[in-house]
Amino acid sequence: MTVIDRLGGAEVLACSGDLADLLTDTVHSGASIGFLAPLDRAAALAWWKARAYTVDAGGLAVWVARAEDRVTGTVGLAFPDKPNSRHRAELVKLMVHREARGKGLARRLLATAERAAAEAGITLLHLDTETGSPAESLYRSTGWIRAGSIPDFAATPTGVLQPTTIFYKHVAPLSR
Repeated sequence: MTVIDRLGGAEVLACSGDLADLLTDTVHSGASIGFLAPLDRAAALAWWKARAYTVDAGGLAVWVARAEDRVTGTVGLAFPDKPNSRHRAELVKLMVHREARGKGLARRLLATAERAAAEAGITLLHLDTETGSPAESLYRSTGWIRAGSIPDFAATPTGVLQPTTIFYKHVAPLSR
């Protein structure tokens, strides 16, 4: 059974090794999530450890999916720090280990982040993803709206520039 939990900063640090393994697996399987291959585990570990402060400061929320005490997925929400943008958040780093794909985990992680955003009073979510990627299909099928695309926005893990598609989704706030 897979369990999804929100992590505090200390918990991000505690499972940073598992998160680093997930990040390297995601990059090495071809996902364009901001890193180039080959991604060194030490660099992935340092990246995750650096997120702990932002989590504790309230600028980032991170969830992990665990199956049998193994991290199989993650998703985050990045919250702006400007007063005129507190109604929105960016969905970031939705990752599912390649051995756990095809079982609905990405949809569960996405729904978890959307629900948490609504509970936090967020009314607008946005994200970017590589145009034509499997992630783009996921977002379309879960009600995200395509805002447009930008050519040559980011490099794939192999260094090839690709366009990105920007999506947004309105969520109904559940509390303030």
